[in-house]
Amino acid sequence: MIRHLALLLVTLLTLSPVAAQTEPAALPVPSSSDVRVVLDTSAGQIIVAIHADKAPVTAANFLKYVDQKRFDGTAFYRGVGAADYGFVQGGAQNDPKRILPPIRHEPTSQTGLTHDDGALSMARYAPGSATGDFFIVLGKMPGMDAQPQQASGDNQGFAVFAHVVEGMDVVKAILAAPKSPTAGEGVMKGQMLEAPIRIVTARRVP
Repeated sequence: MIRHLALLLVTLLTLSPVAAQTEPAALPVPSSSDVRVVLDTSAGQIIVAIHADKAPVTAANFLKYVDQKRFDGTAFYRGVGAADYGFVQGGAQNDPKRILPPIRHEPTSQTGLTHDDGALSMARYAPGSATGDFFIVLGKMPGMDAQPQQASGDNQGFAVFAHVVEGMDVVKAILAAPKSPTAGEGVMKGQMLEAPIRIVTARRVP
């Protein structure tokens, strides 16, 4: 499953027509229904705004992992790209003791969100297979958005549900962390962090 997720993510990263962006994209207009979550990691703190109104199914799933402390002790284990363009991936890593049942897919064509700088999105294989792995985008990756105009293939993209509001320097540090030359299979080889960045805790901000 993890290898399938990797294949799809790498394919869409390659297809994305927008090059690295040095100017961060504007966040969606803050909403009173946004829920803030702090990820305390071994590399520093990342604070995210969960868009519960725009992506209710995906947001509720992520918050369930937070509230049940299922992210505690997991890690950011993968980084694809360099500098200000790419993504870092973390979460339950398909651990049967941590994952919850897969959720219904919420495409960006439905939520109005997009894979811009700081977006959090769910890793998945087939639409409706996302569980407890997510990734954070650096730069703009519209190739990861739903592409309903495509007549064939998987045109559903990935489900954006949140944005980083503090700690993008930590995300960049994770992306820049040394990669193992041997860990990972297939396209993931060379993308796995030599020393995964531990997610110590994930908690709602009071």
